[in-house]
Amino acid sequence: MTTLAIDGGTPVRSAPWPAWPPPASDEQRKLLAEVVDSGHWGATSGPLCEQLAAEFAGRHGAKHGIVLTNGTLALFVALRAAGVRPGDEVVVPAYTFVACATAVLLLGAVPVVADVDPGHLHLTAGTVRPALTERTRAVMPVHLAGSPAPLDELLALAAEHGLAVIEDSAQAHGASYRGRPVGSHGTAGTFSFQSSKAMTAGEGGLIVTDDDDLAARVWSACNVGRVRDGAWYHHAEVGWNLRMTELQAALLLPWLHRLDDEVAARDAFARQVAAGLAAADRPVAVVPQPDGTTADSRHLLMLRAAPGVDRDWVSRALEAEGVPVDAGYPPLGGLAPLQGLVRALPAPGAEGAAATVFWLRQPQLMAGPDGAGHVVAAAERVFGDDRAFPRG
Repeated sequence: MTTLAIDGGTPVRSAPWPAWPPPASDEQRKLLAEVVDSGHWGATSGPLCEQLAAEFAGRHGAKHGIVLTNGTLALFVALRAAGVRPGDEVVVPAYTFVACATAVLLLGAVPVVADVDPGHLHLTAGTVRPALTERTRAVMPVHLAGSPAPLDELLALAAEHGLAVIEDSAQAHGASYRGRPVGSHGTAGTFSFQSSKAMTAGEGGLIVTDDDDLAARVWSACNVGRVRDGAWYHHAEVGWNLRMTELQAALLLPWLHRLDDEVAARDAFARQVAAGLAAADRPVAVVPQPDGTTADSRHLLMLRAAPGVDRDWVSRALEAEGVPVDAGYPPLGGLAPLQGLVRALPAPGAEGAAATVFWLRQPQLMAGPDGAGHVVAAAERVFGDDRAFPRG
């Protein structure tokens, strides 16, 4: 029997994983140099931010795009532009990043934390419906790990109750649902360009929408209350300086041109891992996509182990084999800083995920067939050991 690396054996992988973000391309370096030399570093003096907004929106099936500082503020601005006000309620998933709640809190509104489907880990109409009250104004489906949420049922429920739908697409650049890019199905869609994301400039955000009036409100909120083509010191609304810089846009524009190729590479990796784990017949599998997924951007690859897994031991054993994993999100409603600020419904689906799901990140997903083979081999070793599922 093979000796595990955690016990002194030879690890499955000793080579480093690809860097993320990857080294800047020649196109990125050229465009950055042009911006630096021009002296037009801010969005108010250069053309690249507007070009990025337009090209990104077009790539994601939307009429309007507005760039801004980061994904959290993109959620805040989109919700505000959609009419959410202090005291209103916004339904968010229990298995997601804390920014989904804190963006709502920035508005003085109340995050209502609803459970996720225990299989694919997204909001569904069934988990959202019990969270609705007369104060609910919006629903925030998160396209988790790059996998589209089941939008048909969520949009139908929102239409039934007159709610805005803000698609948190921070992890889903290039993903699509029933043949249409995510972000363009609801009232608005938000994206992030933080360092771990599928497109990154270190930080940055973008909002897409087909609604002309909402787009104007978003732009004004990000530009200290001004209106497009208005006077510099005319402030029609309350707004803030939430603008992206031309330097960030210079990093992102070339990335948009290679996005589809990278999505395809990650998806091939994920499919190879899923098939390999199924063939290995171990108590671990890839978390499935919701029905209707036509393109999964694979920001993360989520692996679910059987109940009773020793998460700490498995994480250490996989790390020793050269395959690092993350434990993923804790249930949002249980986070200590949010107590008294959110209304949290029971969330057995999120609690189950927090106990059994492991993440693989971008460096692994961009490692090609050899990397996928290493993940499968390490999982086969580790999950085949009795210590992975200790008997109490």
